[in-house]
Amino acid sequence: MKLLVLADIDDLHWRGPRGRADLLLALGDMDDAVILEAAEAWRCPAVFAVKGNHDSDTPFPAPILDLHLRVAERGGLRFGGLNGCWQYKPRGSFLYYQEEAEEFLSSFPAVDVFLSHNSPRRVHDREDEVHTGFTALNAYIGRARPRLLLHGHQHQERETRVGETRVISVYGWKVIELTGLG
Repeated sequence: MKLLVLADIDDLHWRGPRGRADLLLALGDMDDAVILEAAEAWRCPAVFAVKGNHDSDTPFPAPILDLHLRVAERGGLRFGGLNGCWQYKPRGSFLYYQEEAEEFLSSFPAVDVFLSHNSPRRVHDREDEVHTGFTALNAYIGRARPRLLLHGHQHQERETRVGETRVISVYGWKVIELTGLG
């Protein structure tokens, strides 16, 4: 399965290439128009997404499926997700205290691919006042062992293995070919 993964795109329109992908995964902090235009440019038959800390609290337009604390299947794989980042300022959409994120994920079921705007704590963190990961994601990885956890927010391209889980930080767009997960 070929995935087109997007995160933290500041443009108001898709300026990336065209291609073909089986599924578009959006990791937050971008305009809905960018997601829809990228899906069209890549002829993606399905779009799964989570919101970031700079996104509005309005629902995603169809056909984007909001995966925040939901599970969806595609191509024999289970996908789940979590919006937002840690509460680094008093107000804003999709800002959560560490304890809130822990409560959200404490009984979240195991999935193959987990979408998050934020990173797990101490995995791709940028030790500043804003880009601190969720400890809840570390606990989720330890308990549920997703094969792949994709996140944005950190504005960097990195990949780290945490136990059996590949943790990939996406900034802009990335194509990932899934093999051996289904």
